[in-house]
Amino acid sequence: MAENGRIREAREGYLTGDKAKIRSSHLPHRIREDLKHPERHGGAGFNLPEIILGGQDGLVNVLGVILGVAAATAETNIVLVAGLAATFAESISMGAVAYTSTIAEADYYQSEVERERYEIRQFPEGEKSEVRELYRSYGFAGKILEEIVEKITANRDIWLRVMMEQELKLQKVVRKDALPAALIVGFSSLAGSVIPLTPFFFLPIGEGIILSVTLSALTLFVIGYYKAKMTLGRKLVKNGLEMLAIGMVSALAGFLVGKLFNFN
Repeated sequence: MAENGRIREAREGYLTGDKAKIRSSHLPHRIREDLKHPERHGGAGFNLPEIILGGQDGLVNVLGVILGVAAATAETNIVLVAGLAATFAESISMGAVAYTSTIAEADYYQSEVERERYEIRQFPEGEKSEVRELYRSYGFAGKILEEIVEKITANRDIWLRVMMEQELKLQKVVRKDALPAALIVGFSSLAGSVIPLTPFFFLPIGEGIILSVTLSALTLFVIGYYKAKMTLGRKLVKNGLEMLAIGMVSALAGFLVGKLFNFN
């Protein structure tokens, strides 16, 4: 789920050292507006995890298939058929996994909501004790602790939210998020898969392998670099090289299998 503009602005201010953006993102009226719409909050902005998951997985898997087939047959048409089959199978599979996993998360979240509601209704003293111990673990005690417990448990909606977010550490996931997640992961996987495959439409096997590996390596480095820029704001080159190394090692496995079963 994409995050809201206020959180994105705060992150950008932190990463760039722009204190004006940080101050702007903490204006009371903007905070109040966000709290009215908790569903707007998400993880790293604009579905970055899903984009990286789909793109990296599609690129690495298809590159491995292409290199393996190229090493085994040295025939461009076979490489293209295998690569296209892997591209579409991978994209559909990744999208389907994103869809079903989001549905599962949403169903699990809803089942826990229903369980907590039941316990608040049927066993209020036990649930109140959980709130008390939760805030005791935060360092509150005595009269202040009891006031916090009474304030929270006086409103069942707030009580339920505290149990879901602070006791169970669950963020809201709804079924309507499943289709967007599937489309983002699926198309990201498709885009990533096309990168190592494209050279073989225009070049013979030898040159195709070289350009395919080069383009894939550059893409993996850029993905790692950009991910670090958007999340850490530092160690950009290191993260780019790590992403590149992980992807190349995975693709190398496909190449070695192809060499092992070389049919030439």
